[in-house]
Amino acid sequence: MTSDTGAEARTGADTDTDAGTAPAPSLDTDALLDDPDIRIVVCCGSGGVGKTTTAAALGVRAAERGRKVVVLTIDPARRLAQSMGIDSLDNIPRRVQGVGTEGAGELHAMMLDMKRTFDEIVEAHADGERARAILENPFYQSLSAGFAGTQEYMAMEKLGQLRARDEWDLIVVDTPPSRSALDFLDAPKRLGSFLDGKFIKLLMAPAKMGGRAGMKFLNVGMSMMTGTLGKLLGGQFLRDVQTFVAAMDTMFGGFRTRADATYKLLQAPGTAFLVVATPERDALREAAYFVERLAAEDMPLAGLVLNRVHGSAAARLSAERALAAAENLDADGIVDQGAGKAGLREPAESPAAGSAPTPDTAGAATPEPSERASEHDPADIPDAEADTRTDAATNTATTTADAVTVEQLTAGLLRLHAERMQVVAREQHTRDRFTALHPEVAVTTVAALPGDVHDLAGLRAIGDRLATGSASAGAA
Repeated sequence: MTSDTGAEARTGADTDTDAGTAPAPSLDTDALLDDPDIRIVVCCGSGGVGKTTTAAALGVRAAERGRKVVVLTIDPARRLAQSMGIDSLDNIPRRVQGVGTEGAGELHAMMLDMKRTFDEIVEAHADGERARAILENPFYQSLSAGFAGTQEYMAMEKLGQLRARDEWDLIVVDTPPSRSALDFLDAPKRLGSFLDGKFIKLLMAPAKMGGRAGMKFLNVGMSMMTGTLGKLLGGQFLRDVQTFVAAMDTMFGGFRTRADATYKLLQAPGTAFLVVATPERDALREAAYFVERLAAEDMPLAGLVLNRVHGSAAARLSAERALAAAENLDADGIVDQGAGKAGLREPAESPAAGSAPTPDTAGAATPEPSERASEHDPADIPDAEADTRTDAATNTATTTADAVTVEQLTAGLLRLHAERMQVVAREQHTRDRFTALHPEVAVTTVAALPGDVHDLAGLRAIGDRLATGSASAGAA
């Protein structure tokens, strides 16, 4: 692909593209998980799009379809452990209970411990004395704990270790939460550049020359350089770096060899990349960049997971019609509040003129209830009759309040629906722009859930949505 195409992809969300694009091919995630030739699935994408949840859901679904799976996450939030019912994850794969079938599928999960992985490499490829010198070296301790790119490289190392063990049918990788998810791919090259750099070669030169010639070189050729660097970095720090480089000299070639082998493994047909994104402009812009970059690196792309897609069960009611109906309700254009309706009833008519009064024990005419209400103090009204009048007044007030509340509630719901339909339209428009730029990329959509995923049931629900590719109506 040309560089112009790549630039267009990176700005795809801002490019005016015909929204009437043919639909993208559908991504069949179950077929991907069931394929015995697929041994590695890598979930990549920008931060906050749901890579960890997607990786975990794929692992659960693959295990319950009969495969022996390990999920490798680099997510420091430990959400994966919580959702799988594990107290904590570390550098050792741990079995997830309640997933898989007896004698068939299994699910294991682990979280990359960057420093521990580096330590394991040193212990595996250096003799005891040299390994101890490296592990105790202050520069190594700083490097292994947080040197730029170390996490990504160690993720590659751990992936290579897991694949070499040949213990699992499928490895699902959640890529690091880096500034760019494709730092994961760049790590081997960056490490190679670091190891082949002039500074490292200069520091390694005395140890490689050895003997008197080496000492002469160190005393004459490096005196100015070490003096200058010592002032800039500190003499002790420079000595720590030189000691580290001398101890690691025999291991540098192994780092490069393993990194190259893992990189080729990612390019092999048995690997599948899934780009995860949300239907937002920035996320799909990054997704377009990832698609271009994977193609440039000859990495096998399986498709795009479009996560947290919104839908509606009442999609036939457009946003415009919903807003118009809400405004009509607010303007009293639908509900008639005229005489005879709730809250505006006329008082009951008095008895017909000329009707005979009812005599009482005193021989006087007994007033009608309406007359008694005006002539006597409320305390004089019998309790039963007072209760009846109170209930009637309450019912009348409640009926009036209910009528107003229903109107307000209906108008509010119509406005919420209009907002939802506007979100649905915006997400579809953004997706159409991506599809226009990359019509060859298969897509599956995952309907948004009403809350966070925090258990196996939630992961299974995500797995179902991944399989069906359905932004189901009414999804939150």
